[in-house]
Amino acid sequence: MPPPQMQTKRILFDQPGHVAIARDGAVPVVEKSTELVVRTLYSLVSPGTELACLTGRESWFPLPGTPGYAAVGEVLAAGAAVTRFVPGDRILTHGPHASCFKIDTTDRYTGTCVKIPAGLPPEQAVFARMASIALAAIRTARIELGDRVLVTGLGIVGNFAAQFAALQGAWVIATDLCERRRQAARNCGLKYCLDAAASNWREQVEKILGTSPLGCFIDATGLSSVITEATELLTPGGEAILLGTPRQSWTADATEIYRRIHLHSSVRFKGALEWLYPTFKDEFAKHSIERNTEIIMELIREDRLKVAPLGTHKIGPEYAPEIYAGLRDHKDDYLGVVFDWT
Repeated sequence: MPPPQMQTKRILFDQPGHVAIARDGAVPVVEKSTELVVRTLYSLVSPGTELACLTGRESWFPLPGTPGYAAVGEVLAAGAAVTRFVPGDRILTHGPHASCFKIDTTDRYTGTCVKIPAGLPPEQAVFARMASIALAAIRTARIELGDRVLVTGLGIVGNFAAQFAALQGAWVIATDLCERRRQAARNCGLKYCLDAAASNWREQVEKILGTSPLGCFIDATGLSSVITEATELLTPGGEAILLGTPRQSWTADATEIYRRIHLHSSVRFKGALEWLYPTFKDEFAKHSIERNTEIIMELIREDRLKVAPLGTHKIGPEYAPEIYAGLRDHKDDYLGVVFDWT
């Protein structure tokens, strides 16, 4: 158990646009048999979701609230019904940006706990949380060896989606507005990383494709205009996988979009939210978030899934106000931001 004098702190979005550090006093204690108390080592920022929460316009995240859903930490205490973990184990969870927190291991949305394999540094393991979001796109799509895949958006999730598509045996073309993100993708082994701001980016894609059809398009931007434009490149019967969450209004002629889908290409649109799959392993379901996370951490440990080029900041949580201001106002300078609670 932690010493009595140990204090907890957390990042707090206390009002729209404002970030604070809250100090809440004593470490939480186990109250239910299925609970764990975890001391955080590292937590990873999910920029798109957390900046949306900071605006106060996400109905599922009321202010004031503590953001974050990617943390690795050490188990401090476990309830009597928790048999897979003991104090001292290092685990990846959907925990918040807090020095210490409590989770119910049976909770559908926050109860995921996976032990970090030996040899995998915890500051790398924390990236597996965002990779599990990206893997939903690959599980949803029908990508096969030799397919051509376009990925739009090379933030953390888009980068991982592109890497996973390549691991499936696809030739991957990726686009992003930011050169830093494109270079990070190249450093992760992705060959074709195009500037989405170039007026001829579609022509560049078509040149790379040559006579090969584009069978799959994965969007990680959440921008309706990007989704509509990129979908036009798909071969008849191709798939458009919506991995990013659309949040911004956009005006267009929906009839023309639907006619193009129906009459010309019969493109299939598929949502790829990770919660399509069970949280916990189930003998009747092949895939689960828990199983995906175990696979991802092994890929990272074996250096088959690259994470080192994605880390741009490892910083103490006391700098959170500056970090979120930077993510909002200077996003080209930020990619993978890890809060160091050690």
